[in-house]
Amino acid sequence: MIVIKGYRYELWCIARAAGIRYCVVYCDVDEAHCRQWNKERSDRCEASYDDGIFEDLVRRFEKPERRNRWDSPLFELFPSREGINKSSPVISEAVTYLTKTVDSKTQDVRILQPSIATQSARFSEANSLYELDRATQEIINAIVEQQALGGAICRVTLGQEVPPIEICRPVGLPELRRLRRTFVKLMGQSSLSGPPLPTDADSAKRRFVDYLNREFGGHNA
Repeated sequence: MIVIKGYRYELWCIARAAGIRYCVVYCDVDEAHCRQWNKERSDRCEASYDDGIFEDLVRRFEKPERRNRWDSPLFELFPSREGINKSSPVISEAVTYLTKTVDSKTQDVRILQPSIATQSARFSEANSLYELDRATQEIINAIVEQQALGGAICRVTLGQEVPPIEICRPVGLPELRRLRRTFVKLMGQSSLSGPPLPTDADSAKRRFVDYLNREFGGHNA
């Protein structure tokens, strides 16, 4: 299950560098059905997600959008309504797209072409975006989890490699998500003319913590 669009973008970059075809097959299932299926698998002693991992996947999920080049072409399945099997028309369409013989007259199949000038940069950008996305989400999850324990919280600790977050007031999930989106956007903009994006999780976390501490400090003032 690829829940983060940054990782789908990384796969798209890999496909482009290799000069091959690429598509996304998305099973559109509502959360209630996912929970039921996961519980049924657990009851049958089959491989399933524990509650903590399942909740994390739900929080981090980002639906594919066909307007994004890394989510296109997009083939959508609706198994909770239609069922799913190997003979599903959508599965057949995706397989045909990936295996169809193409020539100069073929219009409906796109083979990604690598760019020599930007190939290495795109790999680096994809890795950095993935690390930034994952690291910032982990910090948001840590803040939410520590606040959920109850009581007044003035500091959120994140381990020895990352400084703590100073919080002197309750911070809701909508505000945290807004701050995260703004930070990721600012990081992307600054990397065009300034320092590159961080390529490891700890560096990304430190930058995000610094940003949050400035924001929370400004609010508290």
